[in-house]
Amino acid sequence: MTTIYLEIQNLLNRLARNETPSWQPLLDALLKQYPGDAATLMVREGNALMPVAVRGLPSDVRGRAFQLDAHPRLAVIAKAEGVHRFAPDDPSPDPFDGLINTEGDALHVHDCMGVALRGQGRMIGMLTLDALEAGQFDSIDYDELGAMAGLLGASLDMALCARQTRAQLKDVLNRSGAGLPAQSLTWRSNVMRQLDDEIALVAQSEMSVLIQGETGVGKERIATQVHARSPRRDGPLIKLNCAALSPSLIESELFGHVKGAFSGAFSSRRGHFALADGGTLFLDEVGELPLALQPKLLRVLQEGEYQPLGSEHTRTTSVRVVAATNRDLELEVAEGRFRADLYHRLCVYPLVVPPLRARGEDVLLLAGTFLEENRSRFGLRNLRLSTGAEAALADYCWPGNVRELEHVLSRATLKARPRPGDVLTLTADHLDLALGGATAAVPAPAREETAQPLREAVDDFQRRHIDAVYTQCDGNWAETARRLGLDRGNLHRLASRLGLK
Repeated sequence: MTTIYLEIQNLLNRLARNETPSWQPLLDALLKQYPGDAATLMVREGNALMPVAVRGLPSDVRGRAFQLDAHPRLAVIAKAEGVHRFAPDDPSPDPFDGLINTEGDALHVHDCMGVALRGQGRMIGMLTLDALEAGQFDSIDYDELGAMAGLLGASLDMALCARQTRAQLKDVLNRSGAGLPAQSLTWRSNVMRQLDDEIALVAQSEMSVLIQGETGVGKERIATQVHARSPRRDGPLIKLNCAALSPSLIESELFGHVKGAFSGAFSSRRGHFALADGGTLFLDEVGELPLALQPKLLRVLQEGEYQPLGSEHTRTTSVRVVAATNRDLELEVAEGRFRADLYHRLCVYPLVVPPLRARGEDVLLLAGTFLEENRSRFGLRNLRLSTGAEAALADYCWPGNVRELEHVLSRATLKARPRPGDVLTLTADHLDLALGGATAAVPAPAREETAQPLREAVDDFQRRHIDAVYTQCDGNWAETARRLGLDRGNLHRLASRLGLK
């Protein structure tokens, strides 16, 4: 017990120094006292429990959100007073069935217990213990474990109060009230922790934000966080993809129009700036904005005024603009495709989202999130990764970033032929990552007897390469052209000749 008290003291010391608490050493110390094959320490966020420390479970578990209404055993523990242990023949599914680290097949939990962690009269977290053999927990003193849960609950409550206090201090210059919403993931990589700190900092201001990064890194999610952690969080968050609209429609979408403004305008319509009044407007792919429309956007940013199409009157709006792009806007400015004054208005505070290949252990954290989504989607008892699959995810270069990871895991789950109620293990073969990148190796030269004419071989290579990049860009020809370093018109002509259109 001495080791556990020392770890609790270390945790309290970190809180006193305003540092982020480390829960893993505390859970490790706890498991030296109590038998079992797996354990979790989880924090409550809304109606979900988020693991902050795990033992005997794969790393991706830290990225999963365990909804109380989707996991009956966790719901029972949450309502119980003190320690609750389930009978060996209890039919309710265990949330960690099939996830406990073993060298063989996925094994089911046969001894399970847990205790809710409480602070100020409410459930704020949970400690769970699982074993593969029935009766492993027979020697545990429930009163002692309950007392230890009380100490853990008090420590967790102090940590949450400290986080809320820091959030309120950042918020006080703009708005009084509740602290920032809790984050769904605690990033493991330094680059994402630094980005998270920057989001917390800029969210409290009224500065325009330009989010930059490769396709698929999650720029829209970052924009959502900026809004959710800002003083405008109770206002609307309106999103517009500038690349998804034709130049003739985008002005109406942004600023609205009056009846009769153009052919087909049978009634007046509010634009996105009107819809976002009092909140945040997210302009995705802002680099695609037509040059002729950019002065009108600049006017809104400078003066808070705009003029709907066909109207003689200006309107005012209070909107914070968050924009995103995968283009190098400085290069676009230098080449005359983007206005310098608009660029500087949008890029008051730049946020650069790192590619997935630079995030280390965060790959498995994100994998856990997507695995839990697929588990629920397919009605599985649980969904896990084999050791080989974990290694394959960690070693892959992820040219399509987070979006590619999400799609890879969805495809892999389907390939594994899921049946409701199964504990399903995804292998490296299910992931099929060797065919997933646009940078696949050039095929070896053909033997003499099967050699193609050079023109046909070049066409085949171009066809495969363009198709792979196009798939990664989610069917966006403009982005495909940029990645390939081609003029968009030339790419369209080449794709037509190769039979890709």
